[in-house]
Amino acid sequence: MIVMLLVYAVLIGAMWFFFMRPQKKEQKRVAAMLSNLETGDCVLTTSGFYGIVIDITDDTVIVEFGNNKNCRIPMEKSAISKVEKPGEN
Repeated sequence: MIVMLLVYAVLIGAMWFFFMRPQKKEQKRVAAMLSNLETGDCVLTTSGFYGIVIDITDDTVIVEFGNNKNCRIPMEKSAISKVEKPGEN
């Protein structure tokens, strides 16, 4: 009976190590990326649009899309999938 419990404990530990741990690391990476977000950064949204951050509040950002300066859309920070700083290109 003890051997069976030990096998289950090892299996659950292995599942956590291979499935849950990488997911937590990715969540931390995304949280760090969004906390370093600044006005003027180029962002890629989850829907595939590139834009420039114009204004930042607690949970939302205003992003300007395209060359048309009138196309400014407020969106959730969670809709940003990638951030590029202006000097990194």
